[in-house]
Amino acid sequence: MSIRRLPVRRARRTAIGATLALVGVLSLSGCSQLVDAFNNMQGDTASVPANAGATVRPSATPTETMAFNSQFTYDGSVMMTSEIADDLELRLELWAVDSKRTQEWTPARDKTFGFAVNVYDRRVDDKAVLAEKRRVYISSIQIMSQTAQTSGQVQSPFQFSADPRTLVPTDTLRSERGLLLNTYQGGLLVPEQTIRQLPADTFGMTLEFAMTITVEGTANTDTSFQQQTVYQYVPIAIFQD
Repeated sequence: MSIRRLPVRRARRTAIGATLALVGVLSLSGCSQLVDAFNNMQGDTASVPANAGATVRPSATPTETMAFNSQFTYDGSVMMTSEIADDLELRLELWAVDSKRTQEWTPARDKTFGFAVNVYDRRVDDKAVLAEKRRVYISSIQIMSQTAQTSGQVQSPFQFSADPRTLVPTDTLRSERGLLLNTYQGGLLVPEQTIRQLPADTFGMTLEFAMTITVEGTANTDTSFQQQTVYQYVPIAIFQD
């Protein structure tokens, strides 16, 4: 099944871009191709049916002097948005927790981050009641990782998978469709996840977020829900010890 691309609104606080790559077995080619591919794919977001297969993007053999372009590393945080319907926006925010100085993120030390997922319906006022908003539920979130290493090897040292309903207080609004994101309670918050030791020659890694959501087509209409999977990619630079 082909991937349907949705328009993407990028949050840019600096001119430093974010690089993107999918987890998987990737073909290796020249160094210049890697830099071009990473820089061209900044902020890329795909939304596909939940049962669609993953897409493999080309990689290349890196060198020790190759820069790993990362807005997260430059700012210590990043916010990415995805248009999941007309004027309906899914937001993924990621921030450094320990160390908050991202230049201290090295292969050997623990690297802790937090993230949040929220939704914003631009058709209505922020203070509108829920019945006036198009509801969005999240039923699954997965994070995979891919290393960029000077040896050219690719590994997946960090993985995370959860039903968001198990990660929040029991009074948070939920249903068989998942955790309701657009409420006064503030969507999904995961305050800490830790990336542990990486291969010693790692100079960067990319986190792939896969979020299964169910979106209401017309506000307060139970028969208008449709499911989709949204992907976001967060490149992170890794520095030598």
